[in-house]
Order: sequence, then structure tokens, then C-alpha cells
Amino acid sequence: MKEFSYVITAAEGIHARPSVELVREAAKYPCNVTLAKNNKTADAKRIFAVMGLCVKQGERLTVRVDGENEDFAAVCLESYLKSHF
Repeated sequence: MKEFSYVITAAEGIHARPSVELVREAAKYPCNVTLAKNNKTADAKRIFAVMGLCVKQGERLTVRVDGENEDFAAVCLESYLKSHF
């Protein structure tokens, strides 16, 4: 399992449209991708789960990647978050 944290810098946080894009990115990888904020977790491949986290600017998001190609997926997802959020 790989894990990293990222503080959301985008002013709008992760609302509906960015949630869709994040889910599409997570779906590219065969491993399990879980997002966590405070005590809530969400499957990063499910739109309503991601939106349910209500991630706002300045909040820390923890990403856990587990399974096939987890190293590659973790690097790619971290890069994606840094370039989009």
C-alpha cells in the first residue's frame, strides 16, 4: 500500500466537475484508490463518494493506493492532484 497527503490549493476545492475528472483519473489504474479527509473515506472511483467528502481549499486529502501497479498509480495521482488542485 502506498499513501500520500496533499493540501487542496484550488479556491473551489473539489466540487462536482473536478470530482468527475478525479474519478476518471483514478479509474485508469487497476488498483484500489481511497481518499480520506478527517475521519471520512471514499472510493476514488465513485463520483458520489468523492463529492461526499466535500473537500475545500486548505483541507488535507490523504490518498491510499493498494494493489496492482500501486507505485505507478500513486506517482501519477499525486502529480495529477498537484497540477489540478
